[in-house]
Amino acid sequence: MGGERVANGSQLTKLIVAAIVMLVIGLGAGYGATSLTMVPRSVYEAELAKMVPRAQYDALQAQYNAIASLVPKTKIKAGFIYVGPIGDYGWTHAHDQGRLYVDKEFPWLDTVYVDSVKEADVDRYLSRLVEEEKCDIVFTTSFGYMDGTITAGEKYPGKIFFHCSGYKRAKNVGTYFADFYQVYYLNGLMAGALTKTGKVGYVGAHPIPEVVRHINAFALGVREVNPKATVSVRWINEWYHPAKARAAAEALIAEGCDALAFTEDSPTVLQVGQERTEAGKQIYTFSHYSPMQKFGPDSCVSGQLVHWEKLYEDILTRIYLGVHNSTNLANMDYLYNLREGGVELGGSFGVPINPKFISALKAVTVTDPILGKVSVYDLVMTRLQQMSEPSVVFDPFTGPIKDQAGTVRVPAGRRGTYYELWTIDWFVEGVIGTVG
Repeated sequence: MGGERVANGSQLTKLIVAAIVMLVIGLGAGYGATSLTMVPRSVYEAELAKMVPRAQYDALQAQYNAIASLVPKTKIKAGFIYVGPIGDYGWTHAHDQGRLYVDKEFPWLDTVYVDSVKEADVDRYLSRLVEEEKCDIVFTTSFGYMDGTITAGEKYPGKIFFHCSGYKRAKNVGTYFADFYQVYYLNGLMAGALTKTGKVGYVGAHPIPEVVRHINAFALGVREVNPKATVSVRWINEWYHPAKARAAAEALIAEGCDALAFTEDSPTVLQVGQERTEAGKQIYTFSHYSPMQKFGPDSCVSGQLVHWEKLYEDILTRIYLGVHNSTNLANMDYLYNLREGGVELGGSFGVPINPKFISALKAVTVTDPILGKVSVYDLVMTRLQQMSEPSVVFDPFTGPIKDQAGTVRVPAGRRGTYYELWTIDWFVEGVIGTVG
């Protein structure tokens, strides 16, 4: 597959020029956010003066001036291809929010997008963005665009392409992803604690590794606090289809599920949960991608939120500064999880758990081998912190993990590898349904 993994590119993005200079003295680039057009001289000088003697300061100041003179002055143009409509309030909406963010932030950037592009038709739109729109870089944002993006890379060797959620790379084709499996696990802990029936449901879009990975992580969380609980999966085979999502959610509730998670690009599942809750049957739901809690204020417990803007600002800044072209890093793999700030726990930004459900989560306790007796609320917050630390001291896919047939897939003491998780095509114990 080739390429390199970028594990914490956001730090480089925050002070890209200062990072290059600071690496000379081994101090890294762990600064706060500033303008990404260039590091303001006042900020640079203030930070540098705190760290090094005067003689070293003068030498590094000269390096700063040299680097500043190399910053390009021309614009670049980025194109985005979306699988759904930008108004879906899920995957495509979140990507477009990231595009709007960088379009506003960078004066040297122009952007253009096309939405609702069928995966089988991506080749035509890739050519259009390169040949007619004159894009320097094109982002393709659906798993099914992977092979078409690789083909475009071969056809247009002078352009840069990045494919979201895939695993194939080439000299001028990189990959990027903000993955939710850690957050789905946290939501699973809460679902396992709150379900009264022991039956949890999941509305799945397509049976691709990304969605299977998320279902498995969610189920691992559910069964960590509720070992006898099950997670039933209903596939709708659509990324955005509110009617099918509603039918699947209602069918799962009819089967006895009182907690629902999903991968589908509308707030439909939350709306169903809210309707049933208002009618007197409490249904716990967990939102997806965008801040959907407002669609289920009495049903939505938490969810997963994405920060595509952090990946887009990192990748585009590197391209603008010539880092990719000069160091042959165009085929890098950017993976952002909790540690990198690419994802966030919650149904609304800044609200990890709906306050209406905190007391219920504090009332349920479990015994952890290391933490001892702990409430599920505290367990969620502890795991959130552990997975946000630089060393990522906890990972949900740590063995032993068995599949539905009882076969050990991840041995005790070992974490699932990147390749295993990104090609996963099996369900863990406790999941009811088939992959495909």
